[in-house]
Amino acid sequence: MKLHELKPAFGSTTAPKRLGRGTGSGLGKTSGKGHKGAKARSGGGKRPGFEGGQMPLTRRVPKRGFHNPFRIEYVAINVDRLEIFEDGMTVSPVELIQYGIIKNVRDGVKILGDGELTKKLTVQANKFTATAKEKIEAAGGKAEVL
Repeated sequence: MKLHELKPAFGSTTAPKRLGRGTGSGLGKTSGKGHKGAKARSGGGKRPGFEGGQMPLTRRVPKRGFHNPFRIEYVAINVDRLEIFEDGMTVSPVELIQYGIIKNVRDGVKILGDGELTKKLTVQANKFTATAKEKIEAAGGKAEVL
């Protein structure tokens, strides 16, 4: 098989709609938009969340408390979760994602001190609790702040 012989699987692609190409096409004249009205105009239609003039849900529901737009959210991991790594390994947020311990880094990773650690690891994270730092160093490893 050569590059010029490649074709998509049958039925996986469809021809684009050819609008305004005569009445025989089925999409001529008004191009499938019907006659007049907001939806027939360019840029027409209603904005998301519009409820026909009724007070929208987002404005009906009461707001409570203070929502800090500058909040920093850390992903917290306990020391005992680091047991799956091999002895002498360097553990950074990239390795934590690869091993499936965390899904995403958000604003940073914080290591908490719950559980036991028996392996000598160099752990790189944004923050450590005092007990986590003690347990990592007691096992012969290092706690490096990113």
